[in-house]
Formats: sequence, C-alpha cells, structure tokens
Amino acid sequence: MHTYPLDDGPALLARTPALLDAWLRPLPAAWLTADEGPGTWHALEVLGHLIEGERHDWIPRARHLLQHGTAVPFAPFDRFAQQRRPHRTVDQLLDEFAACRAESLADLAALRLTAADLERRGRHPEFGVVTLGQHLATWLAHDLTHVVQIARAMAHRCREAVGPWRAYLRVVRDAGVSGTAP
Repeated sequence: MHTYPLDDGPALLARTPALLDAWLRPLPAAWLTADEGPGTWHALEVLGHLIEGERHDWIPRARHLLQHGTAVPFAPFDRFAQQRRPHRTVDQLLDEFAACRAESLADLAALRLTAADLERRGRHPEFGVVTLGQHLATWLAHDLTHVVQIARAMAHRCREAVGPWRAYLRVVRDAGVSGTAP
C-alpha cells in the first residue's frame, strides 16, 4: 500500500510557492489571466484556491481527523471561495501563498506524525471514511494538479499559433479537455 511520504513529502510541498513565484511573478497580465475557456481558472484564481486550501483544508482537516476520527465529518471545503474574495495582485497572492504554506508546514511538523498516524481515519463529507495518509497525499497531488492546470491555461494562448506542432504538444492538444476540475 502506498502511503504519504512523511520523510520527503513536505520537501515537495515546500517548493510549490517558490516554483510558482519564479514562474508567475514577472509575467504580463495576459499570461496570468489566460484560461482554457469558460468555466476554467487562470493562474490568479488557482493561487487564490491554493491559499483557501492552506487556510481551510489541509492542516485544519488533519487536526480535525486527529481530534474526532470518524465521529464528526470534516466541514465541506468551498473549492470556489477564492472567486468571492477581493481582487489581489499576483505579488499579493504569491506572498500570501508562501506565508500560508510556511505556516502549514510548520504546523504539520509540530504534529510529529508517525506512520501509525497515517492510518488514522476521519470522515470526509463526500467520500466517507478516509485516512490521514490519503488526505496528506492528496495535498501533494493537489499541488501538482494545479501546477499542470496553470501550464495548460497558459498553453491555451498558443493552441492555434503552434500550427501542426500541436500534434506533438500534449499541453496544447489537451488544453481544456482533461476534465480536471478547476
């Protein structure tokens, strides 16, 4: 059974803010607001969503699971909350995400989780019983999903411009088609 990598998972999570900062901070607005079409997100919306996850999902739900087990389900997570927040610049979003992630990782370290803790169970409002290890592994996969989503959204700007090379460029060919929810 594959479990959350306690030893090196946080190292990957720690790199996401720097990766996005290096990639997005100096970009013109046209790249930051490129999306894959109606109902999809652009980079600024993804950043807002990542911040919401830091504040209301990953560590809060881990603590909830450790405290309540399966007796009390997690509160639902509003995947679209960032759309109701005031507009923020890319600099503000990147800085806030970096600060939130640093706090989350410090909180994760303070939990001093063991391999046995990863098997502890909680109740997700949609999926039912889940383990802490599954929840934490989802945090990693969630970061990677949204990095790919940003790449697809920006690549969408070039979808027609690449001409016949589109046949070799999956990121352009699959833009808006993968079914990955925003």
